[in-house]
Amino acid sequence: RFWQGDTFHRGSERAPGRVVTLLEDCGACTWGVAYEVRGEQIAASLQYLNMREAVLGGYDTKLVKFHPQEKDAEEPILALVYIATPQNPSYLGPASEEDIAAQIIVSSGCAGHNIEYLLRLADFMRYFCPQAEDKHLFSIEEALISILPCLYYTEESLEET
Repeated sequence: RFWQGDTFHRGSERAPGRVVTLLEDCGACTWGVAYEVRGEQIAASLQYLNMREAVLGGYDTKLVKFHPQEKDAEEPILALVYIATPQNPSYLGPASEEDIAAQIIVSSGCAGHNIEYLLRLADFMRYFCPQAEDKHLFSIEEALISILPCLYYTEESLEET
């Protein structure tokens, strides 16, 4: 869900962006990418993530079953995920798709504009997970696209009014 605020990568203190976060839902399925870390990477990665996500960020740590799409993957693998909690200082919670889109449109951070984040995520889902139906994501994308023409003025559009 786009329920997490971001004041650094895709937003600022003045205009927090909206980024996705995992929420605990025992009956739900989340599509995405899993990264495998090995050897020396494990301790360094866990130390960094536990500080950023668990200590500073207000996330719970869970092990979940991850089902790779590769045809040769017979068994699910255990994956570590961080689940947002409402106690998270950047947790914004639910809002309408239109309100989320409006917030995304005005937000930008050191990693780029929040619009780019939303559109790239939607493109990723269409390309790599075409069987996933993410109504939340695609509804926000649709709301954003419907707002954008209202923000774009040309000399021709000004003459028409």
